[in-house]
Amino acid sequence: MRVSYSPGYYATIPNEHIFPMGKFQGLHRYLLEKEILSDFEIIEPKMIDFINLMTAHTSRYAYGVWNGTLDKKEVRKMGLPWTKSLAIRSRLAVQGTLNAGIMALQDGISGNLAGGTHHAMADWGEGFCVFNDVAVAIKVLQQSMWINKALVIDCDVHQGNGTAEIFKDDETVFTYSIHGEKNYPFKKPPSNLDVGLPDKTGDKEYHRNLIESLDSVLSSFEPDIVFYLGGIDPLETDHFGRLSLTLKGLRERDRIVIEMITQKELPLVLLLSGGYAPTLEETVIAHAQMFELAKELGF
Repeated sequence: MRVSYSPGYYATIPNEHIFPMGKFQGLHRYLLEKEILSDFEIIEPKMIDFINLMTAHTSRYAYGVWNGTLDKKEVRKMGLPWTKSLAIRSRLAVQGTLNAGIMALQDGISGNLAGGTHHAMADWGEGFCVFNDVAVAIKVLQQSMWINKALVIDCDVHQGNGTAEIFKDDETVFTYSIHGEKNYPFKKPPSNLDVGLPDKTGDKEYHRNLIESLDSVLSSFEPDIVFYLGGIDPLETDHFGRLSLTLKGLRERDRIVIEMITQKELPLVLLLSGGYAPTLEETVIAHAQMFELAKELGF
């Protein structure tokens, strides 16, 4: 299983910032040390070209991020302080997801040790998301005639508002989001299917809702590729999650998704999305489960 990763995924932000920027380097190191991945399976992306970035984003916003010309309100809404390293990491991560899409079409399954930045809209970023990597990847793959239809399975605890908004009038893309109903974002543009869960939802109820709803999606929509946003913030210990999954329950969630998709022989892209566990180590271990499971299943 090949995955995208670059040391440039790390961007300089204040140490006290809640966003765990160190998780990208930490996950890369952990997957290699535990021999879940090998060096030859790590593919380093370049920065996404602007012409590709602008399939999902306005030129004003794309160049504003790159040149640091966004106004203070826009930067505040993005949730991350602007630096050139942030602009670089954002372009690298988008290309990483696009590369992962191509690798999934070739190999059956792939991943990006970043990505899943589903709150980014066409003309602004929000919720720690600068660019919408999944939207860009889908649009570029469609324009290049690699795919026609795509399915986005978003299991981050926060609804994928940016992805839903970008694809709201696009019948070739099915957006699915299972999330905390009362959690951010408080204004939720409708996905093709939203499964809003009450606070404190535990493992069994979560898995039941996931299986039933995904089965419905897969019986009615036939994609050429699937992007899986395996956010770890449904964990009970998450700073922002408000759901009550155990680490074991999170692992079972990943197994359910990976098996449901690969049993249908659909190309699958694994993406990190969000997660704010109490420590960086716990964050890394939780994210690593998804890739470890894919390996255990023979990929």
